[in-house]
Amino acid sequence: MIGKQDTICALATPNGIGAIGMIRLSGPKSVSIVSEVFSKSLLDKTSHTTHFGTIANKSHELIDEVLVTIFAHGMSFTGEQSVEISCHGSPYIQQQLIQVLLDSGARMAEPGEFTQRAFLNGKMDLSQAEAVADLIASQSKSAHGIALKQLRGRFSNELKELREKLINFASLVELELDFAEEDVEFADRTQLKSLVEEVLNYITRLAQSFDLGNAIKNGVPVAIVGAPNTGKSTLLNQLLGDDRAIVSTIEGTTRDIIEETLNIDGILFRLIDTAGIRDGAEEVEAMGIERSLQKIEQATIVLCLADASNKKSVAEVQAWTHELRERHPDKKIFMIANKMDLGSVVQNEAFVISAKNGENIVDLKSKLVEEMKGDFNLANDTIVSNARHYDALIKTADALKTAKEAIESNTTGDFIAMDIRQAMFDLGQITGDISTDDLLGNIFSKFCIGK
Repeated sequence: MIGKQDTICALATPNGIGAIGMIRLSGPKSVSIVSEVFSKSLLDKTSHTTHFGTIANKSHELIDEVLVTIFAHGMSFTGEQSVEISCHGSPYIQQQLIQVLLDSGARMAEPGEFTQRAFLNGKMDLSQAEAVADLIASQSKSAHGIALKQLRGRFSNELKELREKLINFASLVELELDFAEEDVEFADRTQLKSLVEEVLNYITRLAQSFDLGNAIKNGVPVAIVGAPNTGKSTLLNQLLGDDRAIVSTIEGTTRDIIEETLNIDGILFRLIDTAGIRDGAEEVEAMGIERSLQKIEQATIVLCLADASNKKSVAEVQAWTHELRERHPDKKIFMIANKMDLGSVVQNEAFVISAKNGENIVDLKSKLVEEMKGDFNLANDTIVSNARHYDALIKTADALKTAKEAIESNTTGDFIAMDIRQAMFDLGQITGDISTDDLLGNIFSKFCIGK
């Protein structure tokens, strides 16, 4: 574990030229270090006050005019004495200021060390700390909403309530073990089974939300595939509202992968226009087709395009769609019958559109959102977007299933207690009630320096 008594500093704003840059310090000597190089003493200043002045190096050469904001111990983001220095956004100025602070006794912060200190000082639990990184990385309204709820403790509070219920019953089961010779039962088995089922159902629901949460966090890959000249590039352009891809009646125009992002109702979709898949393609086109097949493997949603006016095209894509669904049961695969403006021979199954005229495109966008949301309500439901949390929830569910089976088969209390303790342990790893240095190091090393 990194030394908590050190005073750390780092640039908290992005590298590069800008109007303003901000350098932050945290640790017991933050105020005294800045006072040493600032044009006025800060030692007698109160928390949450901002002071204008200059900072010079040890040769008394002026570096910049700055604003210095002070945060007292226990009243900062990290829970430690902290200082934030706002300076002009010159990379040279920022480097010079950091060097002066290092010369005066601070050291460079490690990635995520400010947030790590906030966790270690009890300002937030581990899941809230991870939400800081998710909030910074959010690229859509939905991703921002999920991260913000987690940062404000909604997810943590729900887990703590569940864990507290398990702790209370586990303690009664443990108490029975102390009075085993007296054959005393403190924990009602019917109530215990009901509790385990309640927690298990809730944990299972949270785990099921991960597909949606992970898609929102990282974007939903949508592969647009089909035979040449079925309107894949036209559909991409229509969805984006921009002429991003070249459209031509000549088969094989798209020879490489085109990827663009589209935000629909707060969910980020990563649209992938692929080369038309057909037999007998020449070498360069064949390479594009191979990449198209790879993108199908990587996609969450696959839109299989057919020419709605062509019976042969419709039949081929119907068969291909069924084959893909059997091969990839985990993916959402849809048949899209395009070119309805030329007439449609489609009877059922396909979603019929005209990419050229924009007919049913709004409905197609709504379908994409509905398929990802399922029966989850982004405004009210807790959505899991962190893979570590998902893994811990699955392990918790496994332990609870074993506990339920043990209760139903009248297994002795010591085995039931063991399963419940395992469930409590796995839940505790999410919030950091149970943690190791290796776990913390792995989590915070992925943060940017200065956060």
